[in-house]
Amino acid sequence: MPETLTCSSARVQITMVGSAAALWRYRVPGETAEHDIAPPSFEIDTVIHLAELANVTPLGTPALLRNGVVEYRFSGEFVSDPTLRLEVIFRVADDTPVVRFRYRLHSDRTRKLTKTHGHDHLIYGGISLANFSAVTEVRFSEFNELVHSFTLQEVPVADRQFENATRVMGPMLVAERANEAILIAYEHGSQVPDAFLHYCFSPTRDVTLEAVKGNYWHGQLLDPSHPYTSIWLQYAAAADETALAAGYRHFVLHRMSLNAESRKPYIFYNTWACQERNQAWDGADYLDSMTQERILQEIDVAHRMGIEVFVLDTGWYEKTGDWRVSRTRFSDDLRVVKAALDRCGMKLGLWFGPLHAALSSEMHAKHRECIMSWQGEPSAAQPIWETEASQNFCLVSRYADAFADELIRLVRDVGVTYFKWDAVGQYGCDDPGHAHGDSNTTATDRAESYAFQQSLAMVHIVDKLCEACPEAIVDFDITEGGRSVGLGFLAAGKYFLVNNGPYYANFDIPECVRNWTNIFVWPGPARPWICRTPLTYDKWIPSVLMLAHYLPDDPESSQRINIASLILGHNGIWGDLLSISPEGIARFGMLLGLYKQVREDITAATARITGRPGGSPEIYEKISDRGYGVVCIFASARGTYTYVTEQCTASDWWATEGVTLAFDAQGRAVLTCQFDEVGAIIVFFGVQAL
Repeated sequence: MPETLTCSSARVQITMVGSAAALWRYRVPGETAEHDIAPPSFEIDTVIHLAELANVTPLGTPALLRNGVVEYRFSGEFVSDPTLRLEVIFRVADDTPVVRFRYRLHSDRTRKLTKTHGHDHLIYGGISLANFSAVTEVRFSEFNELVHSFTLQEVPVADRQFENATRVMGPMLVAERANEAILIAYEHGSQVPDAFLHYCFSPTRDVTLEAVKGNYWHGQLLDPSHPYTSIWLQYAAAADETALAAGYRHFVLHRMSLNAESRKPYIFYNTWACQERNQAWDGADYLDSMTQERILQEIDVAHRMGIEVFVLDTGWYEKTGDWRVSRTRFSDDLRVVKAALDRCGMKLGLWFGPLHAALSSEMHAKHRECIMSWQGEPSAAQPIWETEASQNFCLVSRYADAFADELIRLVRDVGVTYFKWDAVGQYGCDDPGHAHGDSNTTATDRAESYAFQQSLAMVHIVDKLCEACPEAIVDFDITEGGRSVGLGFLAAGKYFLVNNGPYYANFDIPECVRNWTNIFVWPGPARPWICRTPLTYDKWIPSVLMLAHYLPDDPESSQRINIASLILGHNGIWGDLLSISPEGIARFGMLLGLYKQVREDITAATARITGRPGGSPEIYEKISDRGYGVVCIFASARGTYTYVTEQCTASDWWATEGVTLAFDAQGRAVLTCQFDEVGAIIVFFGVQAL
């Protein structure tokens, strides 16, 4: 194979092959094992076309992207039909074994993608697992009603599943054998078990990644001006699963996204908990506390606590769609608020409902044809959090770019750099006039195409925003089920994972005993149990991409539990800041000040977890290779607990009371922790006391 048909980094070597058995080959430099990736196949005008290629050539020169990744592109003609071409795009970096890749199908003449049997026929490729003894499906989008949150699930794939040709959703498969582990994954999202793609097993232990629904619509145009572009896919290999997971986690943190700001471990505050308390406990309106006077007072407290991103939740705007600042609540377009944040070195964040546009808004008037519709009925108009009635607009239409342009304007005119997106369910539009099917397509096909493309449209909006404004961060609220959750959105932004957690209805508690929808809204250890449960994601996905909010309320015991929880990566705070005692404010400021000294190390380190939320002890070690970081110990029963760190640690340390510390001969910390009550102990390594 000519040298020009390879691309490589310090960790990966890829060779274009183009055969029916192997489109391309993956190898770790210095290793003998090679991995053949089978080509995709497409149904075009009712005929199945396998991407066996001839005349493969590189396209252009490799491009260095702003996240340090190098992109290579190749193109070849289909052996079965030279008027069809497949473009193959690879992205690699020197510090990760993970390769991102995608396919773009081109046609020299007008054709259509078809579904002869009424369902998608698109096979993205495959690989043989015949020499791998253990296979695991890794799910990122299983919604666990017990904790009312999406959670990580690692499910072993038994031999009998291969023998019976079963299917799993993923989006990741991990396979192991002696001295090697591999993974294959796809970047999309939905809630388990609502699969848009699945992995298909065979008795010969081959696995193929195949479309299920919505990946294209029947009759979708394919011509010189309309290529078909696949979602991004991923492949990696390492010495074992531990090394594979660490390498993958590094990839997600540093190389998966072009939008680096979303990966930084800022401390976030959101006003919503206070707004909800006022409504539920005090009988006020949600927006009564959304005033300039109160927000300025909160900014002062937030600054003293160490908060860095101050987020105004719903109510800062006059109406949805146009997203102009409410002159009733902020007469100066948030200029005074922004100036106060600037003086404190804090960033401004705002809440958005990306689908909403008020009936009287310019956005509504200019994009009426983009209103979501279902079975011929347009989206119903409803008030949005005590503001004007709005309709929902389709993200898979020209409205998406208009919404992105509105966000870019807000960066420039108002100075917002953090965008919280809420209320974006995955389904809801089967309109024939948008970009997810037409009148010749069935309503089901259009609905599924919308749901599939919605995830991609969100990524497009964020990337357009961040291309114009690299300092922007977009956080997608997945605190309810039915959202597009998976690896797809993480290529652009991050997730808002947990707010209040479960509702009374999750536990079948009768209506008559409820005084609020949410259960976990009080200080104490119970709410952090819920919020810490998804920290298991940290094995594969850094917790900095999974924002969860913890309460700052007194007393000290609750504050310490919440601080110990949030510094493990979730980094969110909400509550009533003006009710915190001066001592509590100072406590947050001191402990978060220590955290900031080593937060890059904590973010880089994979969580080593002992025990489970609510148990005793429950321990999280996040210490980097240089020995800096934190160990957080929680206990629900009084007593003495001992823990020896897995990682060798720095010799300089600081801890809350109740800890005796020594070092063993290897340089690991030996912690003896005394709990006189339910609580938390924090031990920082590599910090200087404030």
